[in-house]
Amino acid sequence: MKYSRKDAKTHAKTHMTGIWAAALMPFTPSLALDEDGFRANIDHWIEDLGIDGFFIAGKQGEFFSMSLDERKRCFDLAVEACAGRAQTIMSCSDQNMDVVIDLARHAQKAGADYIVVHAPILHFFKQQDETLLNYYSAIADKVDIGIALWSHPDSGYLMSPQLCNRLADIETVVAIKYSVPRPMYAELTRLAGDRIQVSTASEEEWLDNVLELGWRLYLCSSPPYLIQTKADRRMRDYTDLAFAGEAEQARAVRDSLDPVRNALRETRPAEKPHAHQKYWQDLLGQAGGAVRPPLLELTQEEKAATRAAFEACGLRL
Repeated sequence: MKYSRKDAKTHAKTHMTGIWAAALMPFTPSLALDEDGFRANIDHWIEDLGIDGFFIAGKQGEFFSMSLDERKRCFDLAVEACAGRAQTIMSCSDQNMDVVIDLARHAQKAGADYIVVHAPILHFFKQQDETLLNYYSAIADKVDIGIALWSHPDSGYLMSPQLCNRLADIETVVAIKYSVPRPMYAELTRLAGDRIQVSTASEEEWLDNVLELGWRLYLCSSPPYLIQTKADRRMRDYTDLAFAGEAEQARAVRDSLDPVRNALRETRPAEKPHAHQKYWQDLLGQAGGAVRPPLLELTQEEKAATRAAFEACGLRL
């Protein structure tokens, strides 16, 4: 960590900015961690695409298919590969509190910049706010590293802006990935934007959130490395234009990516997001590789359709 516990919020306000990506974890044909491929991806994402930070071993990274040791290994690999050139936020999400804290302590020791913990599934609960306050407070009491919250529909509920505003008072809570409708995250920005970085995973909403809500952090999903190449950094370009106040130019560049977005969206089978994105990575020359069970692989027909859309979308290689 490059900051003390008491300085976590101030540090994040200054340094937790820009474009962050949720890393897919490449696996070899035998389903082992593809460590060399992962290192190569991170190097490309930093040096060629200008990505500022990485969300490691989250849902995109198939954490649910990994052992505890493998998740810790992903943390170590990411810190080593970034080598101070980009920041890291490690997913410590788990249903077991001891596992969350174990992973958080490992991330802190490994030199991660932050951790993220999604709202847990809570059985038999109807009014869970006090339990969630206790949940995140208990984690914050065990480690000094800055914590990002994550609320999304997979938990079976969404944390309200009012609850998140209360959670923002926890000393080491520095951000939230708020996968909710726009009115909810706009309200939370109004309530707690002075204390935490509020963001959401939608790349299509990113520019409007910079221009209208004053956001400076995209946290985060896979578009930063799926809709960009070394020769075509339009997400980076429109972000930098927006940060510089060039709204009209930024919108023109953002809108020019619609064919790429459409190609990704229209060829992605509903139950195969990981396999589809990894195959798109392969087409880009990145390390995509296999998915682990129970996830499904693409059929040859699905690959053919994806390849055709990829080649026609206008992304410059």
